[in-house]
Amino acid sequence: MYNIAIVKYGEIGVKGKNRYIFENKLIKNVKNMLAPIGKFNVYKEYGRIYVDLGEYAEDYEEVLEEIKKVFGVVGVCPGIRAEKDYDKLKQLALQLLEEKIEEGSESFKVTSRRGDKSLELTSQEMSKDIAGFLVYNVKDRIKVDVRNPETTIHCEYRQNHVMVYSDTVPGYGGLPVGTNGRAMSLLSGGIDSPVASWMVAKRGVEIEAIHFHSYPFTSEKSQEKVRDLAQILAKYCGKVRLHKVNILEIQKAIGVSCKEEEMTIISRRFMMKIAQRVGEMRFCDALVTGESIGQVASQTIQGLTCTNASVSLPVFRPLIAMDKSEIIKIAQKIGTFETSVIPEEDCCTVFSPKSPVTKPKLDRIEKSESSLDIEKLIQDAIDNMEVEVFEF
Repeated sequence: MYNIAIVKYGEIGVKGKNRYIFENKLIKNVKNMLAPIGKFNVYKEYGRIYVDLGEYAEDYEEVLEEIKKVFGVVGVCPGIRAEKDYDKLKQLALQLLEEKIEEGSESFKVTSRRGDKSLELTSQEMSKDIAGFLVYNVKDRIKVDVRNPETTIHCEYRQNHVMVYSDTVPGYGGLPVGTNGRAMSLLSGGIDSPVASWMVAKRGVEIEAIHFHSYPFTSEKSQEKVRDLAQILAKYCGKVRLHKVNILEIQKAIGVSCKEEEMTIISRRFMMKIAQRVGEMRFCDALVTGESIGQVASQTIQGLTCTNASVSLPVFRPLIAMDKSEIIKIAQKIGTFETSVIPEEDCCTVFSPKSPVTKPKLDRIEKSESSLDIEKLIQDAIDNMEVEVFEF
């Protein structure tokens, strides 16, 4: 029955003279998301974005599920579009209402939009006329409820077509990826960092990722786990370039020259410095981490202050005030949770001290670091970096 998908967006609609940039990017991203299913005609018309379902009309639910994942989409509606004819519009509305009655709906109302002013009826008069036609045909099988209906039949009379739709599948909202710069995300194999990457990408930021490991002290499987997470993120974020950096030599040097309790915070500062260096090479404007206040020893306010001081790029922490249960809920929704909970050690846990400092003093940490050849350690790690690109 359905032959078109109506893509609804939110913030994009108030972008003024730059609106077309966001709309065009959204169209491109919708096409990319649907590419594994097939080739679709995605286009803009009268301030709306449409997707012709064509040969995929019978599988429209699968199409809608993919469209809703595109950042910038607040909702997507399956609709029926036909040639411009007012009587045809009424018949389509009846067809849609009959389906809703079969599904068990007990109340409805009609809303209308007159895009072609040549029609003598106003939008409100259209609603009354179409509703009367529907009531006459369905009799007492469903009642009218204009305040709190189970079903709303939306009817549109446009310049070149008529269209009816009812259901809206909620989208994730946000802004199209690629409209707000680029950031380097510190991607571990845990639950938090993939969610943080997803949330920043939702604001239109293109994501690159950097992963730190201590092979052979951490297994090849732990790296494979991160590759799997990068692949999942690529579905939402577009192309994800993953930079894999071995920091084993850095951790050895810290272990020899610094206090044991400072191992975690100093290692974290090295990660941030390397992430910034690689990010600047890749024209990134910010760093992204999955840190949340107080979640682990290095994520106290004092610990975050010390890691912040190691870089000059802004650090985005979208999870900073979230509880673990809230983060897990998002991870489950976006499909990263099952991969994240696979038990594999990472570079932080392998060399984690028994009693890490929880309230580090920046001057003391910097004094401890002064015994290390920081520049050489960073450059050696970057020189041996491996890069993989993941695309959906």
